[in-house]
Amino acid sequence: MTDSLSSLVLIDVFADGGPIAVEAGQPFLYADDLGAIRGDGVFETLLVRGGHTCNTDRHEKRFASSALMLDLPTPDLQQWRAATEVALQELRDRSIEGDATLRWVYSRGRESTGEPTGYVLASSAEKVAENRLKPVSVMLAERGFSLDLGSRAPWALIGAKTLSYAANMAALRYAKSKGFDDVIFTSAEGKLLEGPTSTIIVQRGNELLTPNPGEGVLPGTTQAALFETAANCGWKVTPTVLVPGDLFTADAVWLVSSVRIAVVVKSIDGEPIRQPDAIAEKEFRDLCDKALATQ
Repeated sequence: MTDSLSSLVLIDVFADGGPIAVEAGQPFLYADDLGAIRGDGVFETLLVRGGHTCNTDRHEKRFASSALMLDLPTPDLQQWRAATEVALQELRDRSIEGDATLRWVYSRGRESTGEPTGYVLASSAEKVAENRLKPVSVMLAERGFSLDLGSRAPWALIGAKTLSYAANMAALRYAKSKGFDDVIFTSAEGKLLEGPTSTIIVQRGNELLTPNPGEGVLPGTTQAALFETAANCGWKVTPTVLVPGDLFTADAVWLVSSVRIAVVVKSIDGEPIRQPDAIAEKEFRDLCDKALATQ
C-alpha cells in the first residue's frame, strides 16, 4: 500500500452491523454506482481539529437539505455521526495529528439495485493548511445563469452540495492555466456569486458582507458560523447583493471554506486590491477560529 493510501481512512456507512473501516486500497464502489457515473449524490467536507469535527450541526443540516433536493432517502444522521466517530478513531489510531479533512459521500447507489451508497473519507489536511496564509490571485468567471435560477428551475439544484463538481474543477483548471490561483463566479446579471469551493466575504472596516445565501450560491457553513460569531463580537454582518466593483473598494476580500478556512485575495483579473495589514488579518483569522471552535 502506498503512503497516501495508508493515511486515507475509508468508512462504509451502511455496512451490516454498523459503520466499519474498510481497506482504502481495495475496491469499494461498484461500476454502476450512480454517484460515479452521473454525479447523482451529495457530499459534505468537514474540518477535523483537536480530534473533533467542526461546525457539525450546520454540515448536517446542509447534508440533509441537499439530499432532500435530490430526492434521496433522508439520511439517518445518527448513522452518519456513528461513521464519523469510527473515522475519527481511525485517525487517532494512525497518529494523524493536526487538522484533517473528513468527507461524507452519499449517492443514489447502484443503478441495478437502487440501494444508496454511503461512505466517509478522512485524511490529513496538512497540504491545505500550508496554503491558508498565501494570498491568492483570482479570475472573475461567468457562471452562466441568473440569480433567480434556483426559484425558476428547482431541478438545477442551486443550493445543493452535489457530487457534480466537474464544472467547478474545470473553472479552477482554466484559471490556473491563465496564471490565476482561484475563481470568483458572477451571475448573468454581473453579480458576485461564490468561488468553486468557497464563499466570498467582503470586509469594510468592522462590517462583513457576503452574497445572499441561496440566491445562485450554495449556503456556506463556514460563512454562517463566521457571521454568527462576528455578530456576537460586535461586528456588523450583511448578506446582500454584491458586484465586482465591491471587491476593489473593500478593505479586504476573503474566500472562506471548511478546511482551507480563510485565504486573502490579493488581485482580481490581474489588478491588485487592498489587503489587510497584519493586525487586521490576525483579527479576522482569530474570528474564524473562534467560529469553528464549536463541534
